[in-house]
Amino acid sequence: MAKMIERMLLRFRLSGLGRLRSQKNMIESYLPIREEIVRQRSARAIQWMEFLHEAKMAPLGNAAGRPTATVAAAREAKVQALRDRYRLKEKALAQTRKRAEAKGPLSPEAIAGFEESGRKLVESRDRRIAAILAPSRRSSLSEAEALRKFLEVETEQTEILARKKAALRAKEEKHLDAIRKRAARQIAHLDGKIAALRKMVLERHPAQTGDADLPENVLLRLQNLSMRFGGLLAVDNLSFDVKQGEIFGLIGPNGAGKTTIFNCITRFYRPTSGEMFYRRNAVEVIRLNDFPVHQIIRQGIVRTFQNVELVWELSVLDNLLVAAHTVYRSGFFAQLLHTPGLRREENVLKAKALGVLQTLGLSAYAYAFPYGLPYGILKKIELARTLMANPRLIILDEPAAGLNDKETEELAVLIRKIRDDYKCTIFLVEHDMGLVMDICDTVCAISFGRMLAIGTPAAIQADPLVRAAYLGEAS
Repeated sequence: MAKMIERMLLRFRLSGLGRLRSQKNMIESYLPIREEIVRQRSARAIQWMEFLHEAKMAPLGNAAGRPTATVAAAREAKVQALRDRYRLKEKALAQTRKRAEAKGPLSPEAIAGFEESGRKLVESRDRRIAAILAPSRRSSLSEAEALRKFLEVETEQTEILARKKAALRAKEEKHLDAIRKRAARQIAHLDGKIAALRKMVLERHPAQTGDADLPENVLLRLQNLSMRFGGLLAVDNLSFDVKQGEIFGLIGPNGAGKTTIFNCITRFYRPTSGEMFYRRNAVEVIRLNDFPVHQIIRQGIVRTFQNVELVWELSVLDNLLVAAHTVYRSGFFAQLLHTPGLRREENVLKAKALGVLQTLGLSAYAYAFPYGLPYGILKKIELARTLMANPRLIILDEPAAGLNDKETEELAVLIRKIRDDYKCTIFLVEHDMGLVMDICDTVCAISFGRMLAIGTPAAIQADPLVRAAYLGEAS
């Protein structure tokens, strides 16, 4: 009974620690978004000031032959559109003359008629362009007086506009400074609570390893794992450790049981026998056998599949946001009422998704639909989706399947980058031995569900049992 209460207290305190860290991460992640919102609001206000300034100066500028930038741009657009229309008319006239010449020699009168039509087109075009570019003379003032008045008013209004912009920017900086200070106070307060709660957990709860004496550097342990399908033994008494921060490769011939092992770890299959232990945090090791499949992702374990499994009706960005459903802290009523807290979470997760896409070189596809995208891009999207759930262990099932040599090289760079940037462990099954031997720190070779060898890539390549399984050589 005492042990049960102790475990309940540990779970309660660890849950509280997770909530505090989540609040801190939310504040840190939302701060740059909030700053950008303030800057955009100030930029829109400045644009509106400039528009009003131009609107006020437009009549005087037209009268003085000094159109404002907006008026000048509008006139230039009109002139370009007019030139395009007359270019089409000239082309049509040339085609008409060409067809007439194809029927026989033209008479002098016909030639003169075509030349006269061309000259009239040019004159009409130049006259209309001059009318567009001519200054508007709706003022009773002379041109010199209109110019003098325009320069006086422009100087005065430009100074007023500059003062308003400076005041707005000062207000913006003051607002940003207040936001940063408030966020710093909140983060400092949360840091204190996190440190105190973490100290309490470490002092009052020694490492909870259950039945597994799991070393601190081991993230996942499979112990005597077996999986039987009727009379077929797919996994046979398999045991190995996956260390934190490493890239661990599982290799073997087709039908060796590699994907079955992944399905056991992620609880798609219930193992016939054996134990699976996973270090959820610094003080707690859990037994994965006790968790249903839908709770595995909440422990920080995510995976991809051999086949591309995307929501084809959603954009690439929305596919990533769907994968972040376990990260949301807002409850049912917050979702129902669409509270400000929920909107903040959505902004943060959208910014995170865009950052992940940029990291993986997929920014150009953010708002595209998966239909019709190259297969290599689809595999990258699946890899990007795993990063939205804050993973500690990423399980990749044949990530290089269907990729060409160049795409496989890019994938190797990406896997290392994900491991280093996101501080997670990679556990992969792959048939491309070049990729496995290039990126893996540890390789485990199996055949018919049994362990053949485990060690460094060089040791696996030299192992006679592995060579016999792959190449048919005598051991």
